[in-house]
Amino acid sequence: MPLDNVVFWVMAPISIGSAIAMLFQRNAVHAALLLIINFFTLAVFYLVLGASFLFAVQIIVYAGAIMVLFLFVIMLLGVDREESLIERIRGQRVIGITLGVGIALELFFAIRAGIGFSAKAPATFDQVANKGGNAAALSDVLFRTYFFPFEVTSVLLIIAAVAVMVLASGRARRAGDLSGAEGMGSGEPGAEPDAAARDVAPEPEPVR
Repeated sequence: MPLDNVVFWVMAPISIGSAIAMLFQRNAVHAALLLIINFFTLAVFYLVLGASFLFAVQIIVYAGAIMVLFLFVIMLLGVDREESLIERIRGQRVIGITLGVGIALELFFAIRAGIGFSAKAPATFDQVANKGGNAAALSDVLFRTYFFPFEVTSVLLIIAAVAVMVLASGRARRAGDLSGAEGMGSGEPGAEPDAAARDVAPEPEPVR
């Protein structure tokens, strides 16, 4: 058996198992770590297929930078915080499943109508679409044909990350203010007395 097939059959169960385990994880950090494992297995698949550029991008960008951002946001929001599993929007699960199936069907028919599902690339693929190699063809598409949508997507991702940090910091500040107010009201040890209690002078003891 060729070495490529051996690597594939070793990494494929790890990839599928990590993806399924990530879906059933209740801990966000564990889910993120399983996603990193899945990204590494995908990078190995790219290397087996001879796409060395995509292998490097998968390791550096996805398994590196993006997952670090994910973990940073998870730690910022709080790992031990329990979320309610009750759906606040009626029919949310049905709507999500319907939209997911619709997107999958849309991709299927778009690929079928556009380039088909052939196992081999067209004869003129390297001379037309992939001229100069994978890296040159990809950079030409990203930074010439789709430069504006690419930059808009980058800006939206940065705005989303900053918004999450701002909302999390505001929530943590309000939680701290509430806990401090409860501590002062209950008279717990170490709680700072309120302003009215500080202004009252202690009564002098009677002289015997």
